[in-house]
Amino acid sequence: MPGTNLTREEAQERARLLTVDAYEVDLDLSGAQEGGTYRSVTTVRFDSAEAGAETFIDLVAPAVHDIVLNGKDLDIAAVFRDSRITLKHLRAGANELKVVADCSYTNTGEGLHRFVDPVDEQAYLYTQFEVPDARRVFASFEQPDLKATFRFTVKAPSGWTVISNSPTPEPKDDVWSFEPTPRISTYITALIAGPYHSVHSSYEKDGQSVPLGIYCRPSLAEYLDADEIFAVTRQGFDWFQEKFDYAYPFAKYDQLFVPEFNAGAMENAGAVTIRDQYVFRSKVTDAAYETRAETILHELAHMWFGDLVTMEWWNDLWLNESFATYTSIACQADAEGSKWPHSWTTFANSMKTWAYRQDQLPSTHPIMADIQDLDDVLVNFDGITYAKGASVLKQLVAYVGKDAFFQGVQAYFKAHAFGNTRLSDLLGALEETSGRDLRTWSKAWLETAGINILRPEIETDADGHVTSFTVLQEAPALPAGAKGEPTLRPHRIAIGCYDLDAAGKLVRTDRIELDVDGERTTVPFPSGTARPAVVLLNDDDLSYAKVRLDEESLRVVTEHLGDFAESLPRALSWASAWDMTRDGELATRDYLALVLSGIGKESDIGVVQSLHRQVKMALDLYAAPEWREAGLNQWTEATLAHLRAAEPAGDHQLAWARAFAATARSPLHLDVLQS
Repeated sequence: MPGTNLTREEAQERARLLTVDAYEVDLDLSGAQEGGTYRSVTTVRFDSAEAGAETFIDLVAPAVHDIVLNGKDLDIAAVFRDSRITLKHLRAGANELKVVADCSYTNTGEGLHRFVDPVDEQAYLYTQFEVPDARRVFASFEQPDLKATFRFTVKAPSGWTVISNSPTPEPKDDVWSFEPTPRISTYITALIAGPYHSVHSSYEKDGQSVPLGIYCRPSLAEYLDADEIFAVTRQGFDWFQEKFDYAYPFAKYDQLFVPEFNAGAMENAGAVTIRDQYVFRSKVTDAAYETRAETILHELAHMWFGDLVTMEWWNDLWLNESFATYTSIACQADAEGSKWPHSWTTFANSMKTWAYRQDQLPSTHPIMADIQDLDDVLVNFDGITYAKGASVLKQLVAYVGKDAFFQGVQAYFKAHAFGNTRLSDLLGALEETSGRDLRTWSKAWLETAGINILRPEIETDADGHVTSFTVLQEAPALPAGAKGEPTLRPHRIAIGCYDLDAAGKLVRTDRIELDVDGERTTVPFPSGTARPAVVLLNDDDLSYAKVRLDEESLRVVTEHLGDFAESLPRALSWASAWDMTRDGELATRDYLALVLSGIGKESDIGVVQSLHRQVKMALDLYAAPEWREAGLNQWTEATLAHLRAAEPAGDHQLAWARAFAATARSPLHLDVLQS
């Protein structure tokens, strides 16, 4: 059954009427090895603000056996239709409902997913409830602002392990009785069951002790690098607790690598599920480990932003995901001992290029989408919600200042712990700590679609001294079919000035940070200063905008792109060149020449792999048809040359091998590939 579509108005009315206290959910999964259905018994206690009121509870089930409201048996045929049970004549104050049903295992990643491992022929179960799929496992008021406590009791086959949001108890006669959770939303409750392999440790600091667990199928156990995963997790605990000034809010923290997961991971409170492709069974580059670490930290950040404090309605899904993305990457960049201090370089070359691409399609939309119902939510798990949202959140941090941002976040967590909020609650806290008026900022950035372009306009005298410096801002027309109007926005940016040093490296010699607003912004550049070799707008990648290089900077970058001493300005220059190619301002053959001249000096493997993808896309889609084959042959020969020159068994060798495999075309190339 698909489940009835819940509207925002229905959710608001139900939230006005009800306060939910507690759920007790009893599941009989003893027949899970065979599949089919399982018995689900839900008892929910809730208060009604009005006597005699009517509402509904959600349930997707092939069969319902009993519905008892305040001790009275209800006529199932009369009250249960599609995925809703109508509840009439509520008492003012306390009510109790009991629902007995048969629910179905799924293989779609919705509700209780069941997978049989072909290696050991054992069944493995896990839940996935975001957005509205707790109702596939137990009767629930399925919306994020009706929080409650949850007590799960599960009967499972002998030899299985059952994991939930609360610490795992010792089973009695194969029955696992969990302690009640804190007040959380339905969509972040979880049950994972099966003969899973596990590794356990703990996070210990200043008297705090949090049990940690990592789980996977036994057939993947030999590949599970638990020590590495624990190390990233502890790093996240250290950084988030310091920045948020709020202790981890749950009793334990398990990470479960599960099969056939249809997303990256899910932030179930204290029981995060992660796609088990992240248990690497063959060699991958460091970029894959960095991506996995970002996913681990993203879900850990959600324990505070999303689980402790939860959006009132799905309009703020973008904020939930953007906050977790921004803070996970900031943790990688700043945390002591991090293996990936260059994570903002990766962000600029992967997450941000995804955002730019999505924001130039007819399907673009404002970051803060108007979510009228559950169907609207499902089409907003996209590059605008995640990637553009995180990019704009990074701009917000620059706009209010990093210290003021985290001070506001700390006040926000303390004020709203285990409650629900709107965007205005966070912005209000940030206005208090920063002194900035964020209403205009929010309207320009969050309620409009599209992307701005920033260009430098630099004039010099006969001696090469800068006489004027202006930043030009453009708002290109939105793609055909997209809703809205082009918008100029306020940008807080840094401008980097780079010159070649004695060793031939491009190093930053000056940095100017300022607000850019409107079509023209004058840059306070010291009079009589010699023009730098390269002027890089949006240095440090603080804002969300496409950046162009002036003619002189482009000439120097074309000759010396690989010579930037730091990875981030290199990444921003690569991104600018790619944007120019995509927008038809730089020919594909010139983009290929630029990549071939600089990629050999690029140390960041994530950037190298992004360039591989972009060159192939440019050649396949943007090159002049009469030159395309020549360009592809030139690229293929280059991939083979770099492959042969790469350090044996290193990341670059593996990346170039894959790039060569993706473009090999002649009989000679295919012979090399086959051998």
